[in-house]
Amino acid sequence: MVETDSHNDQDVDIAVKTLEDSHDNGSIYDDEGRIRSDFRKTVGRALDSGNIDHLNGLVAALHESEMGDLLESLKPRRRQKLVEVLGDSFDFAALTEVDEAIRVEIVDYIPNKDVARRIGELDSDDAVFILEDLEASDRDAILAELPFIERVRLRRSLEYPEDSAGRRMQSEFVAVPPFWTVGQTIDYMRIDKDLPESFSQIFVIDATYKLVGSIDLDKILRTKRQVRTEEILNDTIHPIPALMDQEEAALVFEQYDLLSAAVIDHNERLVGVLTIDDVVDVIHEEAEEDIKALAGVGDEELSDNVFAAFRSRFAWLLINLLTSIGASMVIGAFDATIQQMVALAVLMPIVASMGGNAGTQTMTVTVRALATRDLDIYNTGRIIQREALVGAVNGVLFAALIGVVAAFWFDNIDLGFVIGIAMIINMISAALAGILLPLMLDKLGVDPAISSTVFVTTVTDVVGFFAFLGLAGWWFSFL
Repeated sequence: MVETDSHNDQDVDIAVKTLEDSHDNGSIYDDEGRIRSDFRKTVGRALDSGNIDHLNGLVAALHESEMGDLLESLKPRRRQKLVEVLGDSFDFAALTEVDEAIRVEIVDYIPNKDVARRIGELDSDDAVFILEDLEASDRDAILAELPFIERVRLRRSLEYPEDSAGRRMQSEFVAVPPFWTVGQTIDYMRIDKDLPESFSQIFVIDATYKLVGSIDLDKILRTKRQVRTEEILNDTIHPIPALMDQEEAALVFEQYDLLSAAVIDHNERLVGVLTIDDVVDVIHEEAEEDIKALAGVGDEELSDNVFAAFRSRFAWLLINLLTSIGASMVIGAFDATIQQMVALAVLMPIVASMGGNAGTQTMTVTVRALATRDLDIYNTGRIIQREALVGAVNGVLFAALIGVVAAFWFDNIDLGFVIGIAMIINMISAALAGILLPLMLDKLGVDPAISSTVFVTTVTDVVGFFAFLGLAGWWFSFL
């Protein structure tokens, strides 16, 4: 038995050494961007064998994002053991790189006192990101363990709305009065130990903490020491209101090519700074949110359990069921026509499906344009006209194609003509529904990404079935 354990330790030693060398020279990811299976297995064996030194050698050099990917790739039992074994050497910032369910699972496993100590070592924006997902009781217990100033700072950030700039901001920043010289500012940055670890701007504030302007670090370094800060302020500073939606804040960064921006409260007092790394996360998060919303899966994550995934999807599936019943009622109204010509039952899904796909294409472009503020009152009319024309052109081309196919398929030229006309009607309707419904929902204050899909597909189904079956019933009644 002892001999077997010795062989296992030797195997782990060899594997760990190999992976340490490969990490120094390459990557822990495979060609498809996933954690390498041999790396993950070796971490697991090191955990199971209790080889803490080797484990530290494996993960010590990992970036927080790499550690986050590793945590997500491990099973829950090993995930908890990895965090436990690493102890204080575990980079708590890695928790900002994992799904919410995994983050909460890991934090719940660690005593609140230890969480508070590790939270205190993070930048405030990362600390808030971890705390906001916890139960209120656990969050309060953790905050109670923090020093007073840090506790107040984090509570203030947590009081801002969830998707606001205030919730995303970092409350540590460098601020100086306008009468200070560049020399005083540089000396202050060298001496004060409470400044953030990294920053690209210095903010200038008056005695009431109101924002006066900002200075880029490169300008500070290139200016003589005796020059006062108010003399080298940036002409445009683009402050972000703390209550501004994070997506709008990201658009400000995009429009003005910002690396960081001051965050101000309703009294125009400086309360924090929003940095480009946070904005990149916002852009990714909002894009992912829109994609999920269009598919009706809410804020579901891969790490969610079965019940959470079910709860996320059920509501919109139920709405879809009700709207599908409405479309089926249209079909039921033409049951006598369908009985007279079975070919109608064969062909009508084609009309509805083509309309649904065309509507989804237009809707996707519209929803994204609304999110990026590219669609506004000045160009809405032109875009509506463009989409209607695109729908008409596609309708005519596909009408000719399916008309010929249907005529030869069922040896009935009249049937080909009917389905062609129905195709044109539904493709135009789909294009108009794909742009008008999101615009209407946005006007009503409803997120078009969440609710457009169900309504657009319902419109295309109803119009498609009604146009095809109605035209068929009317046309063949004369034959």
